[in-house]
Amino acid sequence: MPEADSFPFQGSTYLGPDPRFAQWRASQPVVRVATRSGGHAWLVTRYEDVRAAAADPRLSREAAYAPGAAQFDGLFQPPPGMVASLDPPAHTRLRRVADQAFSPARIEAMRPRIRQTADDLLDDWAGKTPPIDLMAQFASPLALTVICELLGAPLDDRERFHGWVRQLAVVDGGQEAAAQAQAQLGEYIAGLVAAKRQRPGDDVLSALAGAGHAGDRLTDQELVVFGWTLLGAGFDSTAGQIGLSVLALLAHYPQQWKRLHAHSEEIPSTVEELLRGVNIHRSDTSGLPRIAMADIEIGGQVIPAGDAVFLAFTSANHDETVFADPRRLDFARDAPNLAFGHGIHHCLGAPLARIELCVALERLTQRFPGLCLAVAEPQLRWRVGDVNHTLLELPVAWPAPLSTATKE
Repeated sequence: MPEADSFPFQGSTYLGPDPRFAQWRASQPVVRVATRSGGHAWLVTRYEDVRAAAADPRLSREAAYAPGAAQFDGLFQPPPGMVASLDPPAHTRLRRVADQAFSPARIEAMRPRIRQTADDLLDDWAGKTPPIDLMAQFASPLALTVICELLGAPLDDRERFHGWVRQLAVVDGGQEAAAQAQAQLGEYIAGLVAAKRQRPGDDVLSALAGAGHAGDRLTDQELVVFGWTLLGAGFDSTAGQIGLSVLALLAHYPQQWKRLHAHSEEIPSTVEELLRGVNIHRSDTSGLPRIAMADIEIGGQVIPAGDAVFLAFTSANHDETVFADPRRLDFARDAPNLAFGHGIHHCLGAPLARIELCVALERLTQRFPGLCLAVAEPQLRWRVGDVNHTLLELPVAWPAPLSTATKE
């Protein structure tokens, strides 16, 4: 199979997966594909098969880090030791401690502060002449501020975090810069962990440092890895999803944008449909391989032990047997999506990401009901070689001066 047809594919966009996934869902739901690194892997494409595989303990994340395990070009592989990189029992222990720190009450308590941060950023638009870059002037600083407060890190360090995470997100080339950024970020978080050990604060990193029972608390290195995880997933993915969601609404569903101004109670269901239908993953998967620890049958296909398996969550979210007319955003859908995964590796930060997305749409639609793209969609610029579909910028404008009448 030539490189152009090797996984990850080139036909993926923010509006949906590569078109060949639809063909595979219909006729070959578990398909063996060549990879850019010269090997092969299996793609699981249907909703029910992806759900089942995500919960199957015979598919190991940890084995992807074993000596001699296959490496995959064009995909982001997080460092070993992250909760997403482990199997039980190590995963069970880390997840149990993390769940204590990420309690629903703690995460929900962040909502007012997230709303205030969003309004502060939008206040800054009042003295500016459109167009405004929504990514640089809203989505990125909102997500970065939330992560800084989550970690108890100084807000003045936001730009440093931004630079490090942007370097880490490049998967096509730039490995030397990514390794340097990983080392610098690890050193920074190690210092932050040491400070939290001595003087805990009212933040999640301090809570993680104190969570667990005697003899079961996280080590300094485990805390560093958790901090690394929160920055990578909590900032870049959330900021990217905010930008893509706004783009999808303004470019293709402007009436829904206007409707949310009058019906803010519909924002949570709108966010769920955007999570389902808007594709942040450039590879149409999470990019995290699982290794079959035994011969496994999925969707009628036997996958040999030792082979790599990728779960195509974006394809599953476009499965026609679950979501009618899947490429159309239907804001009245009620079928659960797999945007945050399933099983033991379901995204730890999903509740916080949902709050940030809801708050972002709430404040933007309340204060800017007439928001529109300032350039035609084909003129938008995208980052090249990134792990995600990431906008370089999202220029927006509005037809009338900013009104603060609706600000709460």
